[in-house]
Amino acid sequence: MRKNILVCDDEEGIRESLKLILEKDYDVTFAANGDEAIEVVKTKPIDAIIIDIKMPRIDGIETMRKLKKIKPNLKILVTSGYKSVETAQEAVNAGASNYIVKPFARTEILDAVGKLTG
Repeated sequence: MRKNILVCDDEEGIRESLKLILEKDYDVTFAANGDEAIEVVKTKPIDAIIIDIKMPRIDGIETMRKLKKIKPNLKILVTSGYKSVETAQEAVNAGASNYIVKPFARTEILDAVGKLTG
């Protein structure tokens, strides 16, 4: 049975890249911001999320906190263009299972998502 992955990123190019990487092995749903991600998790069975930290309105950290209240066991992979120990620690504290810095390699994403959903 294919796992359902939600990709939440405000950059369309990143969403498209992740679609190309993941669509062969996973059912992929997309959200352009935190509010959309929250609505998707409320209405669809999602096994894991790939979420960006820096987004307008509601950032990835706050979105993760809200998602964990809705679905506490949700697996979350954080992506960020900023390599910061503080940001990575904040993401883990908010419930992230893993943290990857952009730009990422195809194999890096597939390995990380495989660990989350395996």
